Amino acid sequence: MYVSMKAILQISLISMFCISHQSFADHTSNALQVRTIAIAPYGIDNSGELSGIYYELTHSLLIKSGLAAEHHIFPYGRIIHELKLGKTDITIMFKYKELANYVDYIYPLPALKNVVIGRRGHDYQSITQLEGLNIAYLNGAKFSDAVDNNPKIHKQIVVDFHQGLLMLKKKRVDAIIGPMKPIMSAAKRLALNKGFFGKPLVVSERTPWLQLSKQSKSHISADKIKAIFSKMIDQGALENIQLKYQ
Repeated sequence: MYVSMKAILQISLISMFCISHQSFADHTSNALQVRTIAIAPYGIDNSGELSGIYYELTHSLLIKSGLAAEHHIFPYGRIIHELKLGKTDITIMFKYKELANYVDYIYPLPALKNVVIGRRGHDYQSITQLEGLNIAYLNGAKFSDAVDNNPKIHKQIVVDFHQGLLMLKKKRVDAIIGPMKPIMSAAKRLALNKGFFGKPLVVSERTPWLQLSKQSKSHISADKIKAIFSKMIDQGALENIQLKYQ
C-alpha cells in the first residue's frame, strides 16, 4: 500500500503532539499543589496577580527546593478541605484540630495575636462582654476556642475581612475577630484609620505552621523542606518580605 510522504509527516507530527501533550499532562499532575490563604497581607489575588507575605515566602521555598508546583490563593475552608483529600500538598496556616490526622507540621512561624475589635467608643475588656454581640467571623477560620464555644456570642460569617469591616462600618455587626495585621490591611483599603476603632481585646495567640498533607501524592521529603525553610527563616526571609507589606 502506497503512503505519501505528506501523510507520513502528518502522522509523525500527530504522534509527537500526543507524546508532548501526555508529558505535559503527567508533569502537571505531578506538580506540587501549593495553596496560600486568601487573607491580605498573607495572600492577595489582585485580578489574577498573586502576592502576599505567605505567598512570597512559600514561592521562595519552592524556588530554593527546585520543585515544580502549582500555586494558588484560596479561602481557608477550601484549603482545609483539600488538605484532607490530598489535593493541597503544602500551605501555611494555624493548626486545626480537625486536620490533626491529615497533616504534618513542618516548621512554625512567629505567633500571631487574634483580637476582637469594635468601633471607637466600644472597648471590650473580657470575652464575657462579647456575649449578646454580633461578631464578624471569617468563614472556615477558628481564631479563639473561648469565642467559638460560647453560644451567647453571635457569629456572622463573612467571606473576608473586607466584608466584615463593611458590616462593622454599617453597624450590622458590633465587632470583628482575627489577627490585627490583616484586619488593618483590609481597613486601609476601606480608608478606615485607627481612629475608627476601639481598643482591641486579645482573645488568643496562635502559631502559623508550614504544613504538609499526609495524603500528598508528591512523595516530597518533609525533612528536605524543613531544612530549607528553617534556614530561610533564620536568615530573615520572613522579615524582609514583611517590610514590603507594611
